[in-house]
Amino acid sequence: MNKKQFRQNALMRLKKAQYRQSYIKDKYIIKQLYQLIKASKAKNIMLYTPLDLEVNIDPLIQKLRRQKRELFVPFMEGESFRLVKYRLPLMKKKFGIREPKYSKQYRKKTIDLSIVPMVGTDATLRRIGFGKGMYDRFFEREQKNIKRVVFISRVLIFSKQIVTDHYDVRADIIITPEKILS
Repeated sequence: MNKKQFRQNALMRLKKAQYRQSYIKDKYIIKQLYQLIKASKAKNIMLYTPLDLEVNIDPLIQKLRRQKRELFVPFMEGESFRLVKYRLPLMKKKFGIREPKYSKQYRKKTIDLSIVPMVGTDATLRRIGFGKGMYDRFFEREQKNIKRVVFISRVLIFSKQIVTDHYDVRADIIITPEKILS
């Protein structure tokens, strides 16, 4: 099986799982993420604004904002993105992704923890995403500024066969309701 076939199968599984106890699964993942954030004393955190297939981390974002942690989210630019401070209001942009309004605020800080959605992974713990390569391009430029990378998904879709490429982002930790890998 190649990467494209794996992604197609994984997306079908995620769509089926989208409605099956997603609230309970998301709540479990958020709890694990919050414990990790507290244990690592992360102050500068890279997050994402969730799509329907992704873990809904909006409750975690609200909690972290109340604690005055610095939150950053992707702001799409061309074939990649840059990080901007998370701030309201969010507007729906390309691919249905919610983003803060255009911001020239530049993130100059090291990211303590990066939380990234995934479609699936393989034995190398590299990310299979939605196929646009935006995270791969971003991490290629910014890896030195990111201390720890966490992938999350409602379902662990894992291939024992290596289907990722050398440039795909690698996780330090993967959190799913079934298993936590590191």
